[in-house]
Amino acid sequence: MENKDAIITAITKAKGRKSLYHFTRVRNLPAIAHFDSLLSSYNINPHFAGERRSEAKEVNYDEYLITINAHLRIPDSMIAAACTQEQFRAYLDRHVFFWPTIKDCQKMLDSYTRREPDEGFAILQFDAYSLLLEHYSAVKLSKYDSGSAPRFPKHCSYKKSPEMFLPLNGFKRIMNNTVPTKASEIREVLIEDQVIKLSKYLRSVYVDNCNVVPECWRDLAKPQARIANSS
Repeated sequence: MENKDAIITAITKAKGRKSLYHFTRVRNLPAIAHFDSLLSSYNINPHFAGERRSEAKEVNYDEYLITINAHLRIPDSMIAAACTQEQFRAYLDRHVFFWPTIKDCQKMLDSYTRREPDEGFAILQFDAYSLLLEHYSAVKLSKYDSGSAPRFPKHCSYKKSPEMFLPLNGFKRIMNNTVPTKASEIREVLIEDQVIKLSKYLRSVYVDNCNVVPECWRDLAKPQARIANSS
């Protein structure tokens, strides 16, 4: 426990890194609240694993509709030689994704709002320390935005593959240029399979209209305009 505590404390020590943020669509909130869980896209839709989703896909999961995002088109030159595009997508789809800073999450919100102006989005804010501790063995850290499609792939100093993800117990123990070696280098946090009992860690739900938040979380609803003060 002491080692776990030391690792998580190092990661969450900075004022701006005490929360983890999950980006989703407002339409997914009823399902997330009902199951009190965040499920990996593979968990929701295990068919056609590794196949690229060129657009968002709506899936009927246990009588709830859940929309899973499209895969961005990643240039072949960005994929490591020992890995295929299909293998990399299949790996990503087995995880739930979080941003460790509100700045990175806001970038995603801005990007999707421009791309889908008629869609409503939500940001779920969680207590980082307790969430990481409870899911310790399933957590991985990334130095890069793993699902991104870099505009200038030739200028990138890394290749995408499962090797870019660092198990939490390897933090400050495995040292190379591909993985984060200090808290400020962590760009993305992944949790394998699912995150359950969300309400234990949930601190805020940021939306444009607080009335769309399920009743059980209504007291956690906050306007997105206040998200800059969330950390």
